[in-house]
This record gives sequence, C-alpha cells and structure tokens, in this order.
Amino acid sequence: MTSPFCEKRPAADLSVTRRPARHRVGASLGVFVALLGLLSGAILGCSPRTPPMGFGNGTSIHTISVGGVDRTYRLYKPVGLPPSAPLVVMLHGGFGNAAQAERSYGWNELADSEKFVVAYPDGLYRAWNTNGGGCCGRAAREGVDDLGYLVAAVADIADNVSIDPTKVYATGMSNGAIMSYTLACNTGIFAGIGPVAGTQLDPCHAPHSVSVMHIHGTNDPRVYYTGEPGSGFAHIDGPPVPALNAFWRNVDRCSPPVATTDGLVTTSRATCPDNRSVALVTVDGAGHQWPSFATQMLWQFFSANSG
Repeated sequence: MTSPFCEKRPAADLSVTRRPARHRVGASLGVFVALLGLLSGAILGCSPRTPPMGFGNGTSIHTISVGGVDRTYRLYKPVGLPPSAPLVVMLHGGFGNAAQAERSYGWNELADSEKFVVAYPDGLYRAWNTNGGGCCGRAAREGVDDLGYLVAAVADIADNVSIDPTKVYATGMSNGAIMSYTLACNTGIFAGIGPVAGTQLDPCHAPHSVSVMHIHGTNDPRVYYTGEPGSGFAHIDGPPVPALNAFWRNVDRCSPPVATTDGLVTTSRATCPDNRSVALVTVDGAGHQWPSFATQMLWQFFSANSG
C-alpha cells in the first residue's frame, strides 16, 4: 500500500534507510530489528516493508538516513493510544534540540491525556534550514535538507504507528516556528501549523491550505512583531506578524477575523472553508518565549481545525 505521505518534490537524493531504535521508556528488552528500506523518488514509505520493532509506549529514539545523512528524531507514544491517532511534530528552536523540546513544552503530558503521538526531530547543528533569509546558522549555510528530512520522518512514523494522515500538525519555537511555515509552504501533509515566536522566511510561492495559529509577544526582541530585523544571532527579518497572518487568511480564503481579548492576550480568529481556521494570538508585553498557555491552546486549535 502506498503511503499517503509519498509526495513528488524537486529532484533530490532523499533515499532513506532506517537505523535501530533506542528506547528511554517503554522499551522491549533484547536486540531491536532494524529495517533497511531504499526510497526511489520522494520520501520514505513509498514501498511495502516489514515494520521494525522499537515503536513502543513512551519515548523512543529513531535514526533514518536521508540523502546519505543520518538523522534522528524522538517519538513519544502514550499508553492506550487508539488507532488512527493524531501526530504533533514539535520543532525545537535555534541552539535547542529534540531532548530539550521534549522536556520544555509539556507535550508528552498532554499526549497522555488526549491520546496523540508527539515527534521531536533533531536539527543538525542545533538549527533548521528554513529555505530563506539565511536562517539559520550552519544548517542554512550548508544547505541542509531539513524539508526532506522532516517529511521523511513523518512518513517513517506513519509506516510504524497507526496515525491519521489527515491529522498531522507541526509546531515550533523560534527557528522551529519558522520551519513550520516552511513546511506549510512546501508540503501538503500538514493539516495545521502552530508557530510560536517565529516568522516566515520561505518565499512561499505555492503555499498549501492549512490551519494556522501564530502566537507572538509584542516585545519579542529576536523576531520583532512589527517585522524589523531582530537582535541576536540570526537578525531575523520577516514580515510584520499581522501581515503574515493576513497572507494565510488569503491562502485559506477565510472570512474577516474576529478579535477577543482576555487580559494581556488578544486572539484574532478567522474561519475558512473545509473546517480550517487562521488565528493570531498576540501577547501584550511578552518577549521571545513560549507562553505557559501555548501548548494547550495549540492542541485545542489543532483538534478543532483539521481540513
């Protein structure tokens, strides 16, 4: 059976090989069986294979080789996961990593109660190549194919865990938030994205219709809400956040947004065809940070807005 994640992308060497999984929680004893699969064309999952062991409950670590480069990701699978579960892909920020993202944002605890799968990919050199704006760091300078890696990682998960291909979401902090926009601009496998303290740097010539919830503080010194070049290592220079949100409302053919304010948080939300929504959550006075309410709010948004 052909994977629903088998998309045609520009010609590139995206051959993928699975490596043995390593487990922190819920692992079976003994030697794990590694699956070797060559990919002809786009991504992993385009030909039938026998699933490897190693996708048990708890956190497991998986390695795939994409274009000859070994890439790892962490996967959290809660106990009692039903068939056809949603998948959330959490992208760490610059100078972060998968383990840090798993510790920091509370997704595992929410997955335990809401029964979804969480993936924590690892960017090479602790950054993501976002296909624009020179962002970020060595990953951008060396042209790392993070787009191909992330699509391949989702396909690897889909081959080995029962997830619903219509309920795959991406979120991220800072550099990871920027990468989530790159995914929405260049792939059609995500039903929604939830960027936090990021912007869009990819030219996005052919955006895909997705639900978007963007969360941003008005005093962010790294990625300015108003769009000027930010301070810090990368000097991120994206569009003003409200203009970026308007771009996605246009992509999704949404109705005019309606704004509500609760204390320091203003949420502007627009409804769109095919059960999509585009929302901007503005936190007055907040800096470059993941607000305490963000994880719960993003999950509620994802689960309510799948195209």
